[in-house]
Amino acid sequence: MEEKQIWLGMLVMAATLYMVRALPLTLLKKEIRSTFIRSFLYYVPYVSLSVMTFPAILSATGSLVSAAAGFAAAVVLAWVDGNLFRVSLGACGAVFVTELVMEFLV
Repeated sequence: MEEKQIWLGMLVMAATLYMVRALPLTLLKKEIRSTFIRSFLYYVPYVSLSVMTFPAILSATGSLVSAAAGFAAAVVLAWVDGNLFRVSLGACGAVFVTELVMEFLV
């Protein structure tokens, strides 16, 4: 890839990020009173993070089976406990055990 294309891409990304953050500040002077819009804007960061993270979860391990096992363990542990450190340890442990079992079976 040419150096000009890299700089152009970085410029476009910077402009996009600036517009996404600056336009709401300049266009919306009053407080948003609509409960629907407020709740929608409240959940946008969580949805964005989930959309970016989920594909990485499925491709982070050696197989889709161990990735699904780690994801399932993380969901269950997050639902039951909510402690981020224990959830990540449990998910890593589930992936590790699943990979060991799969290696043993094959």
